[in-house]
Amino acid sequence: MALITRRRALTAFGTTLAAVLAPPAGSAFATEHRHGPRPLRRAHAHNDYEHPRPLFDALGHRFGSVEADIYLVGDQLLVAHDPVDLDPSRTLESLYLDPLAARVKANHGAVYRGYRKPFQLLIDIKTEGASTYLELDRHLRRYKHLFTTYAHGRVHPGPVTAVISGDRAARTPMEAQSVRRAFYDGRLADLGGPAPASFIPLISDNWTLNFTWQGAGPFPDAERQKLRTIMRTAHERGQRVRFWATPDLASPARDALWSELLAADVDHINTDDLAGLESFLDAHRSA
Repeated sequence: MALITRRRALTAFGTTLAAVLAPPAGSAFATEHRHGPRPLRRAHAHNDYEHPRPLFDALGHRFGSVEADIYLVGDQLLVAHDPVDLDPSRTLESLYLDPLAARVKANHGAVYRGYRKPFQLLIDIKTEGASTYLELDRHLRRYKHLFTTYAHGRVHPGPVTAVISGDRAARTPMEAQSVRRAFYDGRLADLGGPAPASFIPLISDNWTLNFTWQGAGPFPDAERQKLRTIMRTAHERGQRVRFWATPDLASPARDALWSELLAADVDHINTDDLAGLESFLDAHRSA
């Protein structure tokens, strides 16, 4: 009897200790412990393919979006920034589509285990847009259940959302499709236009063509109001916003501009400095 009582006491002590050491339900630590690292949805890896490990470096830094430039060469989609860098072994499939498909399978339907919001693959077309997109569409169709799909007026979310940027001629064949596995990257000229978020979920534009401020000194009030108006208009229509050509070298000016983008609720922050943006976003989340 004494032995049984002692065992019960030890069991109760162990249960109490486990409850004390366990992270609070709903806490960030508990969520990450259960699901894996929390992705940084705002983090966009610009020219991602130029990193030592395309895609995997961005995933290691928990980025929610990556960008790949493609060229149509024969029936192959090769990833490079300039034609001189084209390499037959660096295809869109080998660098992005196959690894994403394998990761989603391993994570039971998600790029980041336990987080169901789609990962964004921004595909920048460098060759003629219409023909390149039609070949890209054939490639995307080979990956069942991987991509968010538009079908007959409805959007069906998938683990990965492909958004097509670059040569504007891709728009024509995309708009003609009743079923597609990709969406169109608009420009500020498209903001408030007739195309819905089911076709243009993302608005991207060049920061330097729309704002003079580069992070040094105070942000001009008129430009801050312009940015807030852009964000309000886009979000009312269910669209996300990204700017490229923002300062990217580590500096107080870069951090100041990134801080203003966060304050305005800009959806994607563009960078080639994966570790720098990860640290910045983590610090602001903690604050």
